[in-house]
Amino acid sequence: MVERRPIFDALAHLTLLLGVAVVALPIWIVLVTSTQRMEDVLSAPIPMWFGDRALENYAAVLGVGVQGSHTGPVGRMILNSLIIALVIACGKIAISILSAFAIVYFRFPGRMLAFCTIFVTLMLPVEVRILPTFEVVANLGLLNSYVGLTLPLIASATATFLFRQFFLTVPEEFAEAARVDGAGPLRFFWWILLPLSKTNIAALFVILFIYGWNQYLWPLLITTDERYYTIVMAIQRLVEATDAAPEFHLVAAVAMLAMLPPVAVVLLMQRWFVNGLLEAER
Repeated sequence: MVERRPIFDALAHLTLLLGVAVVALPIWIVLVTSTQRMEDVLSAPIPMWFGDRALENYAAVLGVGVQGSHTGPVGRMILNSLIIALVIACGKIAISILSAFAIVYFRFPGRMLAFCTIFVTLMLPVEVRILPTFEVVANLGLLNSYVGLTLPLIASATATFLFRQFFLTVPEEFAEAARVDGAGPLRFFWWILLPLSKTNIAALFVILFIYGWNQYLWPLLITTDERYYTIVMAIQRLVEATDAAPEFHLVAAVAMLAMLPPVAVVLLMQRWFVNGLLEAER
């Protein structure tokens, strides 16, 4: 039994508050900056409370964009990022869970070789294979398209490995009972394995959605059309605008808008995310 002492409780709470302050302070500064005028942002000291330009700043970036940045309205870029993140997350989960199902429950020549080949790709991230991948996408005519933005990123060795490890923990009696009842492989997969895997799927969805949302290098490489720019690309282009000095209050507004979808996904799926990581049903 661990003895609880007031001084240790106070120290633990102080440490937690300090950690929250370190994480929250930059976000607070960006939020406050997004409500200021440009003159107030450049003045010293940095404003630490809200200004009176919140509606104007957010309406500007959502409606007409930022002058000199060549990005257009931010609303379309948020939609692009949302499409890419959802397609990548759902695609990775669908391909990975089917791959793991085949590796665990089917006996065919080269089964373990296939799994080892998939596992080895963990050592080959997008940055390592980006040039041959770009060449393939360009030869297929997929530049400046949603297919080109998402298709090269929807395979996931990590998700395949995690699903395989989970399927190995499912009692063999389930598969035997399904065979006795006359259930085929797909019925067994749909009615037994998928319900058992829902917390794992939820946890992976959160991680993979954020992964897709934060993609920067690949969209930057294959898109030259403003219609396919993502919100992460927009932040970089706003900071490096060549026609005028960066409008930091508008950049801050774009940054806050870029945070909303990932934060919403984490908050809405927090319970399933934690259960999936703990591999335990609520």
